[in-house]
Amino acid sequence: MARRRLPDEDAAVPEAKTVAGIVRGRWESDVAVFRGIPYAVPPLPFTVPQPVAPWDGVRSAASFGPSTEASDRGPDDECLTVNVWTPDPGPAAKLPVMVWIHGGGYEIGSSSRPEYDGGRLANDGEIVVVTLNYRLAAEGFGSAPANLGLLDQVAALEWVRDNVTAFGGDPGRVTIFGESAGGGCVAALLAMPRAAGLFHAAIAQSMPGTFFAPELAARIAADPADSSVDSPGPLRGGPAAYPTMRFAPVVDGDVLPCTPWQALAAGAARDIPLIVGHTRDEHRLFTVINGGHPGTDLDLLAPGGVERYRAAFPDATDARLNELIHSDWLFRMPSVHLADARLAGGGRAFLYELTWSGLLGACHGLDVPLVFGTLTGNEPAQLLGDNPGAAAVSTQMRSAWTRFATTGDPGWPAYTPEEQLTQIFDEPSVVAPYPEEASYGLWRDHVFAALTT
Repeated sequence: MARRRLPDEDAAVPEAKTVAGIVRGRWESDVAVFRGIPYAVPPLPFTVPQPVAPWDGVRSAASFGPSTEASDRGPDDECLTVNVWTPDPGPAAKLPVMVWIHGGGYEIGSSSRPEYDGGRLANDGEIVVVTLNYRLAAEGFGSAPANLGLLDQVAALEWVRDNVTAFGGDPGRVTIFGESAGGGCVAALLAMPRAAGLFHAAIAQSMPGTFFAPELAARIAADPADSSVDSPGPLRGGPAAYPTMRFAPVVDGDVLPCTPWQALAAGAARDIPLIVGHTRDEHRLFTVINGGHPGTDLDLLAPGGVERYRAAFPDATDARLNELIHSDWLFRMPSVHLADARLAGGGRAFLYELTWSGLLGACHGLDVPLVFGTLTGNEPAQLLGDNPGAAAVSTQMRSAWTRFATTGDPGWPAYTPEEQLTQIFDEPSVVAPYPEEASYGLWRDHVFAALTT
């Protein structure tokens, strides 16, 4: 274990020497925090990220950089930034590193959100936590060119490779982790040749199954109304018309050569251990957000149609079937299929499901405050309710994630096709065969292809 550098040692404020220059952060409890460090220059619209020019003197890293959401930034804002939490900002520490990629439907979000505060994770796990901003919506995940948001993430990981030693991190032990769209980005990075060698373990939490074909991305880009907040538009009559997923990584054959399931099954990144999983009641949050609107035509989503679901779940109400089908299509089955693809390609995967319930059951996003230990003071934490068990489940998840980042083993058996052993996070937590077997049986032979409609 690295020697912890306490706040009263060496200086009142911590500093680190990056390739571009010196940055000065501040101590928060026993963790040194550096915010808003640029990893790429302010991007011109629809251009690939470029390295930051060196600066003289000491640059303050006390505040988060601006969001990459178009409404929140000006043309010269340094929005492509990283934030670092470290218990020992010294180059000799060689601590494992965890790099967080936030979610938000590839359209909204920022690393500055309070639920992504890395202090608890860094302090308790003796790791360096890095969070990052990347471009979103049409600029980050449009078609001209495609996948700039993913290229931003590659640039941030290159920054980690070149600079994290100065913050006490080991560039040879980097774990990427993300939830929702962030989990989809983790899966995409596993499939991307340009990301090879930049990370050594991966955690995909509730990854969405939506990846777009170039022709769909081009049609959406050609009609701004098709990606409006009010309506998904007339150009998408198939599964991609789901109202809260207007953008996705584009399988362009270049930045992203194929879908993550294809890439992993073919052996891509097979030496990188993977944790992948989901919450039990993924879609319940969106049911509330959408005011009970059913979303997309269920027959477009369910393999073989809704009647197969009715036969598999004979006691389910229409509302329950709607929730099940949307949960399976959007998050649950893409996640377990990623584990299957990892095994098919000769790699190792660990599967989990969160079944511990908050106000909306085990809904989408409930895992974020549990993993970070940010159980108060942010919107996702409100989903926890007043259940006193949140702290215990949070400790289990944080311990598993940081153990995995440190050793490559989260503490439960690896997933296999025969046993499908799964870590169930609950009170109490158990290891058991994958609990969503009825759904899995319906989706077993489904192929998650890039969406064209």
